Amino acid sequence: MQRRHFLASSAATVSALAAPAAWSQSTPNLTPIKFTLDFRITGQTSPFFLAQSKGYYKDEGLDVSIDVGSGSVASITRIASGVYQMGLGDISSLIEFQAKQPGTPLVQAVYQYYNRAPFAIIGRKDRGITSDFRSLEGKKIAAAAVESTRRAWPMVARKLRVKDDFFQWSTTDFASRDNVVVRGDVDGATYFHDSAVSLFARMKLDDLSVLEYTSAGVNLYGNAILASNAMTTQNPAAVAGFLRATNRAIHESMADPAAAIAATKLREPILNEAVELERWRITRQYIAAADTRRHGLGDVFKRTLEQQVDEVVDVFGLKVRPGVEGVFNRAMLPAQRDRIIPA
Repeated sequence: MQRRHFLASSAATVSALAAPAAWSQSTPNLTPIKFTLDFRITGQTSPFFLAQSKGYYKDEGLDVSIDVGSGSVASITRIASGVYQMGLGDISSLIEFQAKQPGTPLVQAVYQYYNRAPFAIIGRKDRGITSDFRSLEGKKIAAAAVESTRRAWPMVARKLRVKDDFFQWSTTDFASRDNVVVRGDVDGATYFHDSAVSLFARMKLDDLSVLEYTSAGVNLYGNAILASNAMTTQNPAAVAGFLRATNRAIHESMADPAAAIAATKLREPILNEAVELERWRITRQYIAAADTRRHGLGDVFKRTLEQQVDEVVDVFGLKVRPGVEGVFNRAMLPAQRDRIIPA
């Protein structure tokens, strides 16, 4: 497997990423980038729409189009196919994808969006589900067939020393998940914690238990901004520009969430502002998790990622262990000073 050094980029790459303003001004034509979301348009991804509406991508010489996705796993194959150049996808699934596609990575993570995966199982208290994962024993839990929270469950099960079939899975689609919980067809369901805001709008939070995977001691990086090999090798300056613009918008979204949601509503007018503001409040906790106080937004700790790679390889019985240098390419990250969150 072709490897990049994890902590440093080559002199050529540094040169290519320098002077973003001059690069933008000297290039009359914008570089097109097709970006796929992990799912539908909500407050979770509002910084991308803020960057787009404020012209931050164009300032970097980019013409960015943003499409809805069909899951954080599907984003990886979309980018690998060449239809999309960049997107938002689950890093554990990226590790699995690279293990099954050895060689030069077709897709790499270039900015860690969720510093901690917002994986959670939301259960009904009236069905006996508490804040203790062991209360899930024998219960019926809904999840989509290909969904990163469901796929990560074996890591939690191993941490808790329980069997994978500790409870019964009920396969449904994303659109039906809230309905089956509200109707009582199931006892709970898997969610991105911030995605569960739609459920919270229909059931009282006091009637629900939120079992975050992190509370079980499973420290996983979540969805990251991904880029194709063609982009990282042939046009690293464009990737770096995209990350600068997005990083700027993430900071602004944290400072003024209402403006970020307003920008998102320009694209999806039916959004409920109050719901999306609450969704972003939860999202922010996972983007700006404790680690970011040390290394800033978008970066990872090498040892933590190595542990995640080991966990994914072991749990899924993969024959190849991808190197962290191939999974996460930090050469195009914005300067650390621009990624630090103000105290």
